Amino acid sequence: MVSTVSGIHPEAKIHPQALVDPLAKIAAGVEIGPWSLIGPGVEIGENSVIASHVVIKGPTKMGCNNRVYQFSTIGEDTPDLKYKGEATRLLIGDNNVIREGVTIHRGTVQDKSETVIGNHNLLMAYVHIGHDSIIGNHTILVNNTALAGHVIVEDWAILSGYTLVHQFCRIGCHSFSGMGTAIGKDVPAFVVVNGSPAEAKSINAEGLRRRGFSKQHIQLITKAYKLIYRQGLTVDEACVELEKLVPQCEYITSLIRSLRESTRGIVR
Repeated sequence: MVSTVSGIHPEAKIHPQALVDPLAKIAAGVEIGPWSLIGPGVEIGENSVIASHVVIKGPTKMGCNNRVYQFSTIGEDTPDLKYKGEATRLLIGDNNVIREGVTIHRGTVQDKSETVIGNHNLLMAYVHIGHDSIIGNHTILVNNTALAGHVIVEDWAILSGYTLVHQFCRIGCHSFSGMGTAIGKDVPAFVVVNGSPAEAKSINAEGLRRRGFSKQHIQLITKAYKLIYRQGLTVDEACVELEKLVPQCEYITSLIRSLRESTRGIVR
């Protein structure tokens, strides 16, 4: 169905059995399948594809070239008991794949009033992203991963299936969790964690190789890991030693930052 309703671009392809609120903003090239519900305050960017049986509620702003699969619920109210119906937001960037049954809640006024998803992320089936969480770019959240509220997942992190993340935890860039990991503390950049409760195992060497990190840089990041986890140093003492490696490997600044910004303590 081609609509001429204000806010819905005439080149959007909306199935006759989809319900799209006239106050939604639907860009050119968007496809919306049958039995999907798009509420007021929803913006969907160019060339995004919304499958059948998807619910998207506002205020939600979605960028371009996203694909949302069936039975996902995007932009729903948070179940947080402090939430009293405030007009909080969900912001989603470009080129994300949101697979079957994913749930993403909007933010709360107790935080920054918004949940944020970056670009080029893969959220696999039945992933849950709680209120006020921030997901970076190029992350992969595998089936049934669940993030409580206020979680931060930095760029290139991978959370394997059935990973559980406690509220207010930070998952560092290029980190990796094994299947069924229960994370209750912050995961530093580059670190592999596994178990329930999570324990640090190594650096994500294979992931770094795949992303083009040099052998020298991987060796220096491995040395940094050993300074943190094998030398009996406090976090502050480890940061002092890590600073000495930065001239040889600028990526270690990300590791230092993740240590210094930790509020829950790091996975050991």
